[in-house]
Amino acid sequence: MQLATPMSKSIDNAEWTGGDEILLEGKLPTLPGFNIMVKPVQVKKETKGGILLPDKTQADVAYLTTVGKVVKVGECAYKDEEKFPNGPWCKEGDYVCYGRTVGQKFMYRGNQLLLLFDDQIIMTVEDPQDLDLTFNLSSGGVN
Repeated sequence: MQLATPMSKSIDNAEWTGGDEILLEGKLPTLPGFNIMVKPVQVKKETKGGILLPDKTQADVAYLTTVGKVVKVGECAYKDEEKFPNGPWCKEGDYVCYGRTVGQKFMYRGNQLLLLFDDQIIMTVEDPQDLDLTFNLSSGGVN
């Protein structure tokens, strides 16, 4: 039984991802409560080598991506000292991982954003390109 799909012929993450900067005119909405606003890592339309990625591939990778950049933290996020005795799990500007089916997706001024609760953050990562964004697309994986 094969536990993981070899990725030796896959496209490097640096060629898949980009455009995580938020393009907003004006300010972001006010976040009440325990919410955290995240901009999912975007998938490029074309790789550095000039390969055009089909819209379906871009949509599949974007949907399955569970990494994003924190763009705003709600006023009550991480304030519960019993739940978060070591302080906040993330801050604005951090790249975070979250579950694939969590949060509320929405568009704001042309930006795809995600609203999560503070306890839905799984971990922070220094560079999202260190993660394999195509892992969920493979037929293998850990069972």
